[in-house]
Amino acid sequence: MKVNPYLNFDGQAEEAFNFYKSIFGGEFIGLMKMKDVPGGEHMNTEDREKVMHISLPIGFHTILMASDIIPSLGHSLQVGNNNYISLHPDSKEEADRIFYGLSAGGKIEMAIEDQFWGDYFGSFIDRFGICWMINFNKDF
Repeated sequence: MKVNPYLNFDGQAEEAFNFYKSIFGGEFIGLMKMKDVPGGEHMNTEDREKVMHISLPIGFHTILMASDIIPSLGHSLQVGNNNYISLHPDSKEEADRIFYGLSAGGKIEMAIEDQFWGDYFGSFIDRFGICWMINFNKDF
C-alpha cells in the first residue's frame, strides 16, 4: 500500500506546490488547471486558473497531491488541524533542512529537538495552513 497525502487549497495550490518543490526538489508529474477539464472554458475567469490537480514526488514511494476548491461549484475549505503530513527523513540534518524550510513564514507548534520518547521531532503549520510533523529516529 502507498499513502499519498492529498491537500485542498483555496486558490493557493500552485503557489504552495512551488514552495514545496523548492524544499523537496524534483519536478511536478502533473499540473492541470480547471480550464483544461471538459467544460472548463465555461467557468468564470478566476476559477479557470485554479488547480484541478497537481502532483509532486517527495520520496521514493510518496507523491504529494492537491487541488484548489471551487466555491462556484459549491466547494468550501475547512482549514484545521485534523490532517498532518508526517515526514520521516533519514538524518537529523535532513530533518532540520525540511523543518526550517517548510516552517518559514508559518507557525511552529513544537520546536524540532530531541524528545523524551527518544526521537528528534517537531511540528508546525506552514504558511498555507498545512500541518506537518518531522520525525527522525536513528533506529528506523
